[in-house]
Amino acid sequence: MGELTPIRVVIADDHPIWLSGVRADLGDNFQVVGEAADAEAAIAEILKYKPDLVLCDLNMPAGGGLRVARECGEIAPVVILTVSQAERDVLDAVAAGAMGYLLKSTAIDALRNALWRAAAGEPVFSPALASLVLTEFRRLKKSDSSGEGLSEREREVLQYVARGLSYKEIGEEIFISAKTVENHTRNILKKLHLSRKQELMRYAIEHGIE
Repeated sequence: MGELTPIRVVIADDHPIWLSGVRADLGDNFQVVGEAADAEAAIAEILKYKPDLVLCDLNMPAGGGLRVARECGEIAPVVILTVSQAERDVLDAVAAGAMGYLLKSTAIDALRNALWRAAAGEPVFSPALASLVLTEFRRLKKSDSSGEGLSEREREVLQYVARGLSYKEIGEEIFISAKTVENHTRNILKKLHLSRKQELMRYAIEHGIE
């Protein structure tokens, strides 16, 4: 990864010590182009720098990470990094348009890997949290038309996308190449008239794709 162009990231948190710590932990493959201590300042930084990725806390002044996800999710992938494992917080983040939801206890190597994936457009959720989201949305909104028009293989790929797995991980699960998984994902997006994987994940969890 060291030969790749660094990912330009805006980070936001109202705890200065955490901000300086995560900046140092991200390493050379990430370039912090903007920092903020509240949602309003974060949005201004995002609009100014147009980063590849946004990493922000859930609970900040001026609307928190949910406001950032709602207002900037179309500009750059937004990943919430927080201490909260509350079901409502996770669900609200997905509904707001966050690309991912990770805990601050995530090991730094796992965090870096997840952020690379998020910058490439892949949803990133801690496995336990992804299961929580799937379970809750299935309970709240089951649709008879879920996945209509998709092949069995496409439904299978969609199921794993909803869990936040990478193309490589999905390929290993169903014994196909990562490139084939990517092609299936593009076909699914086209069939469902969606434009981004972020929307695809929300579709899957809202329609109870299993």
